[in-house]
Amino acid sequence: MPKDNSIMSGRKEPKENNPTSVAMMVEDIVGCKWSMRLLELVAEGCSRPGILLRTCLGLSAKVMNERLRKMVRFGIMQRNVIGEKPPLEVQYKLTPFGNRFKKLIGEVRHLQEAVDKGGIYERPGI
Repeated sequence: MPKDNSIMSGRKEPKENNPTSVAMMVEDIVGCKWSMRLLELVAEGCSRPGILLRTCLGLSAKVMNERLRKMVRFGIMQRNVIGEKPPLEVQYKLTPFGNRFKKLIGEVRHLQEAVDKGGIYERPGI
């Protein structure tokens, strides 16, 4: 059976040997308001989990950790643990891939804004 990484395949999680397609990452990140907000905050320099949690009113620690772990697994963020014994300091930062991914998400947002304003249909050939 051929390998299918398309977003239509219905798979949400990659298999061990099978990398996640960028389309699946976009679907997963854009499909969750908390992932988008966490991505924005980390890109702005907010790196500590406690600060992220306090900044996102209504976000639970469980969901925050799930979303951060998923973005680390996708290679969008890097998790750094500072210290060897408790209390440990944990920080998140965007990877080079995460910076490119953020730009892609920004372009999707700009496209949506253009569609919302009706401006997407003004230029022929697009």
